[in-house]
Amino acid sequence: MDTMFETTKTETLFATPFARIKVADHDILDAELLAEGARMRAASEGVQKSNRGGWHSQGNIFDNPAECIQHLRAAAQAAIFDLTRQVTKRVDPADLQMKLSGWMNANPQGGFNAPHTHPGAHWSGVYYVSQPDVADGTSGMIEFLDPRTDLPNWRILRANTFRPKRKIRPAAGEIILFPSYLVHWVYPNETDDERVTVAFNATFRKKRSARKKAS
Repeated sequence: MDTMFETTKTETLFATPFARIKVADHDILDAELLAEGARMRAASEGVQKSNRGGWHSQGNIFDNPAECIQHLRAAAQAAIFDLTRQVTKRVDPADLQMKLSGWMNANPQGGFNAPHTHPGAHWSGVYYVSQPDVADGTSGMIEFLDPRTDLPNWRILRANTFRPKRKIRPAAGEIILFPSYLVHWVYPNETDDERVTVAFNATFRKKRSARKKAS
């Protein structure tokens, strides 16, 4: 039987990019970050943001000159540049000015992060310093909510592209990256061990010389 179509072209509209990156040889980095985190927590009670029952560091952690923090900063920037280049060929992120701000989270048993976004940023990410092992359940998982509306009737198709939410349990040494407008939250830690992460935002601006030329 002859096909009834002459040509077929399919594209993905309004897709949400998401990346998972494993940092090489992360064990030493993780140990150093935990030690630096302990020093920071001894010096500051932290601040209240989306964290519930956990500790959130104060200020921009990437202003800290500690070698482990700067190593993580370099890894985060490389991951952001790589993902940006994957989603656009029209702009090289290296030609833009990027502000990178981050903070450490420590969630003890029962600690979690309420649903939130990161307004004003382009990319948001999380590096997993320690992630307690669990056999099942939702402990240590981060969940993302579909930013689109009016999709309930699509659920009958059971297609991944129309799922209302997606949750994952990243491992220690892993960076996840996503657009900052994506609503997300972290399930309560159900273990006796702390879950420690470093979250960050990346915001792009035109470099000053480029802005002057444009004006």
